[in-house]
Amino acid sequence: MHRHNIRVYYEDTDAGGIVYYANYLKFLERARTEWLRELGVEQDSLLEQSTGFVVKHLEIDYQSAARFNELLVVESQLASLKRTSLMFDQCIYNHNNRPLVKARVKVACVDLSAMRPMPIPDFVLGELSGVR
Repeated sequence: MHRHNIRVYYEDTDAGGIVYYANYLKFLERARTEWLRELGVEQDSLLEQSTGFVVKHLEIDYQSAARFNELLVVESQLASLKRTSLMFDQCIYNHNNRPLVKARVKVACVDLSAMRPMPIPDFVLGELSGVR
């Protein structure tokens, strides 16, 4: 389980002062990226090798709203690890540990030059295998 804190900025909110629904996707993305970074996987290095991770499928359940200046926690867990894809279970909580958003995100590894699926690099698989 990985935990990542995110502060809600004014730019994240709509006219009503609550987080705009699409911005939760950004929060989930940031948490996955920071988790990979903590494992030693830098996505800019992968991009130099024409390797990228793209969201292939997403299921999301909005349960409650976050507001400006709240500190949120994004919990991420690796649900499955396959040769060309990863499945993450993620949940965003507020400061009272109330679940705001639950998501299941399938991320595919892609050869960016050909825009085709490719195997996840061995060193990335090795790092991710250690967290299961």
